[in-house]
Amino acid sequence: MRRFLAILLVILTHGAVYAHVGSADVFYEGDAGPYHLFVTVRMPQVIPGLAEIQIRSASNDVQDIEVVPMRLSGPGSNLPPIPDIAERSKTDPQFFVSNLWLMEFGALQVRIQANGTKGKAQLSVPVPSFARQSLPMEKSMRGLLAFLLLLLTLGLVLIAGAIVRESSVAPGEKPQPSRMRRANVVMTVTLIVMATIIYLGGRWWGVEARTYQSNVNFYKPPTAETTLQNGNLLVITAAGQDKRWSSKIKMDDVIPDHGHLMHLFLIRVPEMNAMWHLHPGRTEGGSFSEKLPAMPAGQYQLFADVVDKNGFPWTLVGKLELPKIDGTAPAGDDSTWLGAQIAQSPANATVAQLPNGGHMIWERSSGPVQSNTPMSFKFRVEDKDGSPARDLEPYMGMAAHAEVVSSDLSVFAHIHPAGSVSMAALDLAQAGLTSPSTTGTAMPMQMAASSGPLAPEFSFPYGFPHAGDYRIFVQVRRAGEVQTAAFDVRVQ
Repeated sequence: MRRFLAILLVILTHGAVYAHVGSADVFYEGDAGPYHLFVTVRMPQVIPGLAEIQIRSASNDVQDIEVVPMRLSGPGSNLPPIPDIAERSKTDPQFFVSNLWLMEFGALQVRIQANGTKGKAQLSVPVPSFARQSLPMEKSMRGLLAFLLLLLTLGLVLIAGAIVRESSVAPGEKPQPSRMRRANVVMTVTLIVMATIIYLGGRWWGVEARTYQSNVNFYKPPTAETTLQNGNLLVITAAGQDKRWSSKIKMDDVIPDHGHLMHLFLIRVPEMNAMWHLHPGRTEGGSFSEKLPAMPAGQYQLFADVVDKNGFPWTLVGKLELPKIDGTAPAGDDSTWLGAQIAQSPANATVAQLPNGGHMIWERSSGPVQSNTPMSFKFRVEDKDGSPARDLEPYMGMAAHAEVVSSDLSVFAHIHPAGSVSMAALDLAQAGLTSPSTTGTAMPMQMAASSGPLAPEFSFPYGFPHAGDYRIFVQVRRAGEVQTAAFDVRVQ
């Protein structure tokens, strides 16, 4: 009953949420044992809601796929319910689809078992489950339900009066005046009782609506409050949309992702002609601080990624006005990019220059880029003479990193060759794959230290959430130096 009321409640309330800054669907590419899978989780607008799980196998040796939603950590994270069987496409035997109910907010996972000619194998995809939107009820439906409630109430009142007035009256006889008076009293009492029930029900419904809306607000991107100390020390603290966020999500408890507790991105706006990818350290009291490198004065949009102890990824957002910063050049995993402002009408260029005279090529089709379409973004790095680069190294455990930012700043996504999932959450998800029937589990996407250079080609699974102009920052490490390329694209 409570689940039914929660589902009905999302139809009656309204609002919107843009956690992970406008890009809620989950994209993942990885191995379930011998099977390479591309997974897209189309998140529902509301919770509870139906998520669509799309799975494409790179080979034709997968016979069927089972999917099941679970908690990512804590109670229930190792107790999967009965899985659903994904439906295999009749026209594309390597494509599978399933619809799963996500019944709760928070850090979940979709566990996938592939059954094929090479045996059974599993992988698990972490899924941040939150309501993006709750829909208002149409006026026509509201009027119809009000009419039906009135009709049922009056019907019940009349039935109660008829029972008292005519239940013992012989056919053809008229009720006695005393019965008529008694029936009127019963009808009045019934009407008062029904009005009281409706009133109390409305009050209870209001409490449920406020509780649900509070949960929606809880998962909105937290606000990052910033202060500049000593001319170049940026201090970041989190201020949630309400006190519930800061009371439940402790910055002291966030877990490392790619070896860092926070990934900070500063983008100069509105030109988007400068971007810094920094990694502040945690200070006493749950704040984070970073000595800023040399930066020009201007207004900056801030995005700060953290992962809480349960595996839920959060993106803190904020704006700050900075004076000219006389700092040192970024070092280690920190990086900077300076270039042209984002184009008013992107020409969809596929070649971007790199600092050492080399360049990065986006291997994309010549047709328009469509929104809400899962894609594999393929890139290639070349030296200045056009030969394939031979000096790529893992950058924070990955072949590359990318940041997708819309020109209106409504979308920000930090993605990797594994997809849009947090690596910290992915580690939690893969840790639960202990089935004895598994012939091979999904390999962690973070690379071990390599004795040789990486391949010059890499890709990212992703899909633009809506039409508009975007800038994609693609970052690699070459011979110990982090290099960034920028691509502008118009999405239809």
